This record gives sequence, C-alpha cells and structure tokens, in this order.
Amino acid sequence: MRIENLFTGTKNATLILLAGLALVYSCAEEPPAGHTDISIGKVADENRIEIMAGQELFTAYIYPDELAKPVLLPVNAPGEVPLTRGFPVHPRTGERTDHPHQVGFWFSYGNVNGIDFWNNPGNIPEENRDGYGYIEHGEILRMEGGKNKGELVVSAYWKNYSDEVILTEVTTFVFSIKDETRIIDRVTTLTAGDEEVRFADDKEGMAAVRVAREMELPGTGLPVIIGPDGSEGEAGGNYHEGSTGNYLSSEGLEGDEVWGTRARWMILNGNVNGREATLALIDHPGNPGYPAYWHARGYGLFSANPLGQAEFSEGSEVMNMVLPAGESVTFRYRLAIRAGGIITPGEIDNLASDFTKHIL
Repeated sequence: MRIENLFTGTKNATLILLAGLALVYSCAEEPPAGHTDISIGKVADENRIEIMAGQELFTAYIYPDELAKPVLLPVNAPGEVPLTRGFPVHPRTGERTDHPHQVGFWFSYGNVNGIDFWNNPGNIPEENRDGYGYIEHGEILRMEGGKNKGELVVSAYWKNYSDEVILTEVTTFVFSIKDETRIIDRVTTLTAGDEEVRFADDKEGMAAVRVAREMELPGTGLPVIIGPDGSEGEAGGNYHEGSTGNYLSSEGLEGDEVWGTRARWMILNGNVNGREATLALIDHPGNPGYPAYWHARGYGLFSANPLGQAEFSEGSEVMNMVLPAGESVTFRYRLAIRAGGIITPGEIDNLASDFTKHIL
C-alpha cells in the first residue's frame, strides 16, 4: 500500500503544522452550561507539560532523556485515579516490571525501514543500537486551555542512532470533557524525509496504552512485581489478585479473544480503587488500515495496530505501507476515560460518531 501525498509534497514545517491543526475540530461546539477549566502548562526546568482538569491532574506530556519517546503519563480518571501503569517512570507497589518500553499512552511502531521504534526502553547498549530507533521531542508549537477543552501541539523526530531523521512528526492532542468522561484525541501526521519510508507489517504497534494492574485481565500476565520496598521479585500464587479487567470489542468479542481481531473500537473495563473504571480506544475511518487490528493483551498492553495486517491474519492480508519521500500520512485516535461507572457500548458508538464528525 502506498500513501498519496496529503500536503502536495511540501517540506515546509509551517504548512505541515497548519494542515495538522486543520484536522482538529472542524466544527466548533459551545461548551455546556457546567464546565471544567482545562489548563496546560510546562513545568519549569522539567521535560514535562501538565494538563489539569480544574485542580486535578488529567495527564502529563513527558519527554525525559531516559525514555525513547514522548508519552502521556499518567492518564487519570476523575478523582486522580490512575488508569495507566506507573513503571518504569513512577513505579507503584504491586505493578509488573515487564516490557519497560510500554509506558503511559504512546504512539510508535516496530518496523520502520527495518528499525524498531517500539521495543526501545531508552537504555539500549551502544553495540546493539543499529536495529533500534527513538522518537525525539522537538518543539512545543501550541498550548491553549479553555472550558472543557484544551489543545497541545508538538513536533517530534523519528531517528536512528546515526542521528538521521526518518520521519518528522506533528501531533495535536485535544483534551476534553463530556459529562463524566474525559477524552484525549491524538492526531499524528508523519512526514517522510528525502527517502521513502517503509512500514513493514509488524504486530508491534501503534497507538497504545499500558494500563494499571487493576485493569489487567485476571489470570494473565507475568509474575514479576514491585515490592513495598521498591525491589523487583517473583510473586507468589496470588499474583493475579486485584486484576479485574475485561475487553469488549465493537464486534462483540470479549477477554483474550479480542487479540488479533479487527474492531472499530475497544473497551477495557475494570475496578480501580474500589471504583468501576473504563478505558476505551476508538479508531477513525480516515486512518490507514481501518478498522485496526488489536494488539490487546491480557497483561495490560492495550493497542490499536492498523499496519500489521500480515501478522494478525496469518498472511492472508498484507499491507506493507510505503510512504513516498516528502509525503505525509495522518493517524487519528480517541481515548475515553471514566471512573465511578463504566462507559457503555452505546456511549462509545456516540463518541466514535462524534470523533468522525469533528476530526477530519
């Protein structure tokens, strides 16, 4: 599959930015009578931008030197209930310590011109770096808060360890609140440099969340956990205790059966701090490979993968997307968050319809 040029081959960063911004909320909406102020601000002397819902931390865009990519961490439901795993940045007792590259809410891929941008935890030994890439935060292009809505626009560079830029990224995050649901829309435009970029079919991708221990599926996962003293160790026979999660896809599949299947959206319900909670990830009809395959694992990885079709179809489908030199492709995802009650499939259908309407 080859992607047509969305921006007539321009290499002008300003035009790329404007095109990215034009994708977001083409139809303005009046805020409801009751509202929450969303504020966005950079923390002084830190690689961290905090998004606040009133007085509560909604999420933070972080890009510390020790990570191989920028991420949103934590992702909090109302009441500052964390629905993402803290490890390895801010580990909490009882969390698993597997897959340290799975951090917060992020976007990456496992095979870009043969380079793995997914499995890099940020501490790859120099002698092993040839097969890995990293995503370097570029600039903060826009920060704006408001009533029930805020926007953050950033740039980033997908690089190999020879410091060559393979892709330039411009991402717009829209943070909003609808009734009891917090919403994060991510619109990411990737632009190839002077050479074409090949996204070989790979299961490791693409828009992903690593969830809190309580949101994992019971009876699945890896038994390495963090003890009260911060040490790592093997858990005993009760290491599934506290895992309450269950997946439900738009196609009606549940639990581990959702892995490797296509769906328009995926719900993950669980119980966190004694409260019912939901994370729901919504695909967009404008994305390549729609509806995405789901690389959603019971141990806590929750990921939509639109490009790895050969991996999930046992070879009956092949995508192998190619992005010609100088051209662009855009990916759009919506993450819905709630605690104190679940988000029903009917509500997700409405959120998906709204997403399609307002994100071009």
